Order: sequence, then structure tokens, then C-alpha cells
Amino acid sequence: QVQLVESGGGLVQAGGSLRLSCRASGRTLSSYVMGWFRQAPGKERILVAKLSRSGERTYYADPVKGRFGISRDDAQNAVYLQMNNLKPEDTAVYYCAAALGAFTATATAAYNYWGRGTQVTVSS
Repeated sequence: QVQLVESGGGLVQAGGSLRLSCRASGRTLSSYVMGWFRQAPGKERILVAKLSRSGERTYYADPVKGRFGISRDDAQNAVYLQMNNLKPEDTAVYYCAAALGAFTATATAAYNYWGRGTQVTVSS
């Protein structure tokens, strides 16, 4: 079992940057596939980015490719989502999640542990 807490959300102008943090306790994050999801009002929760247990493989959803980057700091037992060139359509609650299964899984049901989310709002 691992506990996840997100931070770093807020209000930012279009074109700006934010870095979200997901800090873990109870387990080492390198034991899990780590994912960042987001959910906008009235929309389904979707996978934005994920990182393999080794830290060598990443996945990004098409709308964020080239703008977002996922990374892990083993010393801090934390995962980060660097978000650059933010757009109003990036506005959502962002969730950190940990999966026990394969890196290839993308569905929300494949992720076993979740943070409570952090709000990101991008104004035009």
C-alpha cells in the first residue's frame, strides 16, 4: 500500500508553466508504474502521462506531447509532472496514481492507488 499526495496546482496564464508534485509514503514509487490523469468538468478521467518502474519508458497523451514531462526523484520518493506552454483546455483536476500491473495498461481501473487531486486552471 502506498499513499499519494499531489501539490503544485493553481491558476496560470496561457503559455505559462506549472510543476505538479506527487509525494508518496508507505512504499517506494519505483515499485509501481506511475501515472498522471486529469478530469475536466463533465469529461471522463484520462491518462495524461505515465512512467515505467525503471524510469526508462514514458507515455504521453497526444494533446500534451511536447509540452508535458513526467519524472521521478527517488531520493524524495516523488513523481513530477512538468507542464509547459499551458492552454485553457489543460484546465482540470490532476490526479497522481500508482499501478501494480503492466506499463502497457492505460485504463483508470488498472491503477490501484490514487491521490486526491490538485486543481489546475489555465486562463486565456
